[in-house]
Order: sequence, then structure tokens, then C-alpha cells
Amino acid sequence: MPHGGPVTLSAASAGRAAGSEIGDDRTMAADAAPRSSESITVEAIATTPVKGCALQSPREVAVGQMGIGTDRAFFLVDDDNRMLNGKALGRLTQVVATVDQAISELSLIFPGGERVGGPVRLGSSVSVRFFRAEFEAAVVAGPWSDALSDYCGRPLRLCRAPATRPGVDRGRRGAVTLMSTESLAAITDAAGGSVVDGRRFRMTFTVAGAGPHGEDGWRGREVAIGDVIIRINDLVGRCSVTTRNPDTGDVDLPTLHILKQYRGDVPSDEGLPFGVFAEVVQPGIVRVGDPVAVLAD
Repeated sequence: MPHGGPVTLSAASAGRAAGSEIGDDRTMAADAAPRSSESITVEAIATTPVKGCALQSPREVAVGQMGIGTDRAFFLVDDDNRMLNGKALGRLTQVVATVDQAISELSLIFPGGERVGGPVRLGSSVSVRFFRAEFEAAVVAGPWSDALSDYCGRPLRLCRAPATRPGVDRGRRGAVTLMSTESLAAITDAAGGSVVDGRRFRMTFTVAGAGPHGEDGWRGREVAIGDVIIRINDLVGRCSVTTRNPDTGDVDLPTLHILKQYRGDVPSDEGLPFGVFAEVVQPGIVRVGDPVAVLAD
């Protein structure tokens, strides 16, 4: 399936011209009036084969029970085999990672233009700590660990996420994530009109037409998105990754402070929520422009 370039998503406050930008530079007003579920559509898709690297914007993805097979297929661990993401490795967002659909060829392009690529060969397995979870993951043999260690200035090892546990934060329960363009407009407004780039939140799907934080009300519901049916499990609590510029990796926005000011009292199992996470009920294909509908109970 074709992949686009890095995805850019932004929103502007009410009364200002703004929109969401996807791989083909198509834009739309982010502060449009909320629409019925029949007119909610997929605005953008974002994935990356290596957790923490630059997001890509495919126009179409196959979604399985574990999510998008190529999404977060790999992740990095430190000397203690703890998973590291953009919170600790902000510079990763400048590295463009690509992989074929079989996940057999991996390429990394660094900011200076250096490319490191080749066939994926799995080495020995190690027990990794992935937030609160612990599981076995294979270390990827080849040039990538050394290249990323040199780039990030610390020892790192590239691991392959196991087939039974996708490399997304919440495993199968959060195989995909979702937010709306109207929610981006709402946080932009809360930030005083400074446009908040949606890439900060690193969500799988961005939809248009749900209304500001309308996706919050989908908890516990099944939602059809293209050919896929997902079940929304809860809101996504936010960490300091969202404070980093999605192009440079530098901290440049007090995102958590903004969320605390206008979302701090929103009931959620995770603090400072923005967007939702979901498990896949029915696999299928999702394309940009596909309809999105909340299904009847």
C-alpha cells in the first residue's frame, strides 16, 4: 500500500482560517460546525515503523487485530532493556523510517541525508520493560542499533515488537488511536491561538466532523471507520512527548499545562486526556476520506 510523506496536522482557533494538512496538502477548516456521524470522515492517517521516529501519512492502511502491522513494528531499548520513546529521545522525530509491508526491509534516513538500510534479521530475544509491561522481544541484527546510538548519543538497541503485542503504548487494547480536527481547534484556542500541530499527539487516525472532543463520548462504543470496526476503550492520557516540536524534537510548547487548564477535570483513567484509544473488533481497510460512524448499542 502506498505511503506518503511526513504528516502535518494543525488547527486554528474559532474565527480564524486554519485546517488540517495531510500528505497531499489538502486542507479543511478545523473549526467547522460539528456534523452528524454520517458525515464524519477520516482526515488523515499517521504511522511510523520505528516508535518515536517521524510520522508518515499513508492514504490507505490494512488494520488487523493488533492494529496496523507496520506501525511501531520496532522500538528502542537502553542498556537496561527499557523501552525509550520520544520523551527521552526527542531527536528521533527527525529520523524517517520506512519498511515494506512484509516488514523484511527497513530503512532509516537521518537529517543529514545518510541512509541506513537492509534486510531485517532477528537476533536473540531479551526481556524488555515497556512502560508497566514486560515481555520478550527480539533484538534486530544489522546496522540500525549502532546508527541510532551514534545519532542519539547513547547506547541503544533496536527490537522487533512481538506478534502478540504491538509496539503501541497500550498493546492490543489500544491498537489504534483517534482524535478529531475539532479537538485540535479546541486546544489551539486554549493555547491562545498558537496553532497546535496534531503530530504532537501521534494518533493513528484523525477524523473531521466529530465536534470538539466529541470522541470522548464514544467510550465503550463501537465505531465503524472505513471497513474496520473498533471499540473505544478510554481516553489517551498525555505525557511530555506532546511538548516536543514534531519537526525538531525540541521542547517548545507547554502542552501539559494547557491540557491541565482546560481538560484537567475530564474523567479518565489516564491524566490530562486528549483523544481516545481503541481495540480492533473487525479488521479491514481504512482510507483517507472514508466515513466514520458510531454504531448503535
